[in-house]
Parts: sequence; structure tokens; C-alpha cells
Amino acid sequence: MQILNFFGSILGYLLWALYSIFRNYGVAIILFTLILKLLLFPFSVKQQKSMASQSKLAAKQRELQKKYANNKQKYNEELMKLYEKEGVNPSSGCLVSMLPLPIMLGIYYSVIMPLSNTLHISSDAISLATSYISKLPGVLSSSGGGLYSEMEIIRNFDVLKNSLTMFTPEDLDKIEFFSQGFHFFGMDLLASPQTAGFLSFLWIIPLLSLLSNFGMQFYMSRVQRRNGQDQPGCMKGAMYVLPLISVYWAYVMPAAVGFYWVISSVTSWLQTVVINRYFSIDHMNAMAEARRVASLELSEAAVRPLPATVQRELEQRLSAAPQQSQGREEQSGKKQGGKKKKGGKNAGDPSSYLGSKK
Repeated sequence: MQILNFFGSILGYLLWALYSIFRNYGVAIILFTLILKLLLFPFSVKQQKSMASQSKLAAKQRELQKKYANNKQKYNEELMKLYEKEGVNPSSGCLVSMLPLPIMLGIYYSVIMPLSNTLHISSDAISLATSYISKLPGVLSSSGGGLYSEMEIIRNFDVLKNSLTMFTPEDLDKIEFFSQGFHFFGMDLLASPQTAGFLSFLWIIPLLSLLSNFGMQFYMSRVQRRNGQDQPGCMKGAMYVLPLISVYWAYVMPAAVGFYWVISSVTSWLQTVVINRYFSIDHMNAMAEARRVASLELSEAAVRPLPATVQRELEQRLSAAPQQSQGREEQSGKKQGGKKKKGGKNAGDPSSYLGSKK
């Protein structure tokens, strides 16, 4: 929780800067998510490169598994030699794949805890405020409890303003300024679709969450089938279960959280399309092979030719080698012939070795 709040607090400065410029929370969320996706894009490309390197060695790795099926230690040794020979670091993609997760969760915490992570108000004052509104009947019942209590303070700020004496005048001004920008295309992003009426159009957010998450899952399954990767049965089930879960979350959460969830899903989908279009595994392997061939050609071009005298000497030696070999064979044949003559008339007769019959 503290680690995620740390990331959320840092990212909250960017969210607050965007809100101060555009004075609309919906616009700030869209730009906020796009900027962070662009910053994380190189890490996604590096992860794709790592996957391409692993897939290139998959066939050789299977051969080693068959060859050393009964010798685990030998298999690991040969596998490390293979990685070293091909210039592949099997752990290079681990950190890259793990890094975006705390950042994305930090974004989530900067959204659901705006007083702490976006406005950076004192935690003691926020604690007193949330404790106060928790005693008011009906304030937190519609927003998932204390998890979204900071958003409820902003939502009901006009009513609670005179009672929030734990905040400084500067804090109250920031909260009031922040609370005025949560209307986006006629939707109140501080309200929840669960309690809002149908005419509020907040039902669009759960619907968009369903479409974006299902589209993302469907596209990923198509990419995996095209690459010859079969999904396990549990993954096929997740293709339908995860979008339904996202719909439920977007329905019960404040609309601002659901709106961020939709924007994040759409941008992730677009990022995946771009990566598979311009940084596909086949394309990355082809580029790596081209670089390897170019490196070999440069190495060969860098080799200096031998001097002319050395080349002529080598040519003479190579041309004389067959004649010398033929001469050695003739000399060997003469020696063998001489040995046969010394053996006498029965030297070649097997019976002389085996003995005469009685």
C-alpha cells in the first residue's frame, strides 16, 4: 500500500499539472494515461525483443531437452552455453515486464485517492476528514466504503465545506477548484453508475469497459493463434470472464475510476496493435538475423589480405601437396612388395600359417 501510494504520489503531480492546464478531469485522465503509455512504450518494445529472442531458440531448446532428458544439470549447462553463443539474456525481460505493473497501480491510486496523491494534502487532515464523513449516514454507502472516501469528500464538498475545519484555507481552495472539473460530456465522474439514473449516461462507462476489454482479449487470442500459440482452456475462459469483471467494477466504482479503466484498456489495446504491427516477433527475428549477417560481412571486410609473396608460397605448397602424397604412396607400395619377396614361396599361402594337414 505504501509503495503504491509512493508511485501514486509521484504520478499525481503530473495529473494535477494537466488538470490545472485544462481544468477538466476527463481530459486530464486521457492525457495522463497517454503520456505514461508513451513513457512505458520502450519497455514494451524491449519485452517484445526478449520474447523474440526466446522464440528463436525454442527449437534448439527442445532439442536439448530431448537429448538431456535424464540429466538436468547437463541440460542447464548446455542451455547456458546456447544463450551465451546466441547472445541472449534470459532474464532481460523479467524486470521490463514487472516495471509497468507498480506504475499502473500507482496511476490507479493517484485516481482513487486524489486528496493524498493529486492535491498532496496532509495525511493527518485527510484522516480526520475521512473519519468525520464515515460517521455521516449514507455518504460512503454508495461508493464502496472507505476506499473512495477521498472522492466522496470532493463530490460532497459544497455541503461539507463548512464542517471540514481540519483543512487549511489553502487546502479548501484547492479542493474547491478540483471539485469543479469532474463533468465530462454531461457525465458526473464523481458519481457511480450504480446509484445514478439511466439518463445520466454513466451506463456508457460500464459498456465501454466491456467492449474495450473484450476487444483486447479477442485481439490477443487472434495474435497468439497466428503465431501458432494455443491458449490453455483456463485462458480461453478468462477471455470472457475478465471483461465481465471489468463491467462490474466500472458499475460500482465512481465513474472517474471506471473512466480511467476504459482509457487504460483502450490505450493498452492500441499499444499492442502497434507493437505487433511494427515490432512483431518474426520482424524482430529477421532484423536480428540481418544485423548478424552485416556484422559477419564487416568482420570479413576488416581482414587484411596476405602479401603477394606469401600467397604465391601457399599456392606452390598446395599444388605440390598431391605430388608429394602420390610419391609417398608409391614408396610405401615398393616396401610392401619387398617384404612379400623375402617371405618365400609359401609366404602368401594360408596353409603355411595354419599348418599342413595330417
